[in-house]
Amino acid sequence: MSLKTQIDNDIKAAMLAKNKDELTALRSIKSMILLAETEKGGSGDLAQDIEGKLLMKAAKQRKESAEIFQKEGRDDLAKKELLEYEVISRYLPKQLTEEEISTELKKIMELVGAKGPQDMGKVMGTATKQLAGKADGKLISELVKKLLAS
Repeated sequence: MSLKTQIDNDIKAAMLAKNKDELTALRSIKSMILLAETEKGGSGDLAQDIEGKLLMKAAKQRKESAEIFQKEGRDDLAKKELLEYEVISRYLPKQLTEEEISTELKKIMELVGAKGPQDMGKVMGTATKQLAGKADGKLISELVKKLLAS
């Protein structure tokens, strides 16, 4: 079942359950998917990796917004953003742990022949492609820096 179909089914379920907060989050996801499908040069259907990137972007936006709202003392808005983040997270692929990411990065470093910090670009290019949707880019970058420094 495609992500769009799954979202549609979940929207119907949220409507029947009269769950307004979840419905809002689901509609925002559907809106993102529809926008991406109708973009100039789009073919109409999205590939699974593009759907994953959209969801990662949306989740990251919600998380960052919630952090900003919490810093500003707007817990009501932060709570709303975190709820949307939780709904979006349900559709994301399982995220790798730091250990799993480090193991993958070590393999990638061997593959590209990285020796030190000057090779960060080589490692990051390959790592972001291989770990797309499975790990946050910021965490990947931090771990690559740490591994190349040692």
